[in-house]
Amino acid sequence: MNFGSAGSIERLEADLWAAADNLRANSKLTSSDYFMPVLGVIFLRHAANRFDAASRQIEQDQASGKMPKRKVLPEDYIRRRALWLPEKAHYDWIMQQAAVSGADLPKLVTEAMTAIEEGFEPLNGVLPKDFGIFEPTVLEDLMRLFNSEQIRQASGDVFGRIYEYFLAEFSIQKAHDNREFFTPSSLVQTIVNVIEPDHGTVFDPACGSGGMFVQSSHFIEHEGGDTAKKVVFYGQEKNRDTIRIAKMNLAVHGLEGRIAEAITYYQASTRLRASATSSWPIRRSMSIWSMRSASRATRACPSACLE
Repeated sequence: MNFGSAGSIERLEADLWAAADNLRANSKLTSSDYFMPVLGVIFLRHAANRFDAASRQIEQDQASGKMPKRKVLPEDYIRRRALWLPEKAHYDWIMQQAAVSGADLPKLVTEAMTAIEEGFEPLNGVLPKDFGIFEPTVLEDLMRLFNSEQIRQASGDVFGRIYEYFLAEFSIQKAHDNREFFTPSSLVQTIVNVIEPDHGTVFDPACGSGGMFVQSSHFIEHEGGDTAKKVVFYGQEKNRDTIRIAKMNLAVHGLEGRIAEAITYYQASTRLRASATSSWPIRRSMSIWSMRSASRATRACPSACLE
């Protein structure tokens, strides 16, 4: 599949969602049970793709003299917007173990998530580990779905879109249960284009799944900048599970940020405020508040870009 075509990516997103949702429909799981483990599988596949790409880049940099020939460190992967993965966290290794030895696949995936958290502090306690809820064949089919050759070759941008697509589809289903709504990426992109967050601190006091940070990164990179060198991300969110999703969303896009649990209308995280204040001594601020639309598909999304 040619990922250079927007239409081909959209077809891939829709096909993956239809297949994954069909697996759920044929199991005893609800969408609320299913969505975190599915996002975890997507995260795991993408982490493997980024790791492999960073490994190739490190080899090239050492061969060309851009990087000294020494033992490769986890920090070398972080600099290339990838996570260092121990062997047990490699997607291919998990699939091989499950196929050859008949090992417990839910246990293997859970151990992989734990290993990733141990090696990357910002994800500590964030990744899903409830893969035991799956019937054995359902998890295996799901893992195979994200192990096709076209997925194995997918770049970071493609995987970011797949993650966002699944997040939006799950949010539509969950909205019927708890009346929490996902702000469409097109609306978030519009807000970012107005703010033009090209440097400084980007603060979203109702950050949800972190879409404002991801779109800000897209804006910076479209302008030829390096997100890690241009901005610092801070956010607040009231729902702990949503905070986990936001941190996974940042990681799947190779980004980092600080997100605190708080209800913005009633409280502010003093930890975040202190960090933000110490980061940039002189700044002006601009706030954009998205309005609740007549359609119930958007939620209030206050955001600010502080220079």
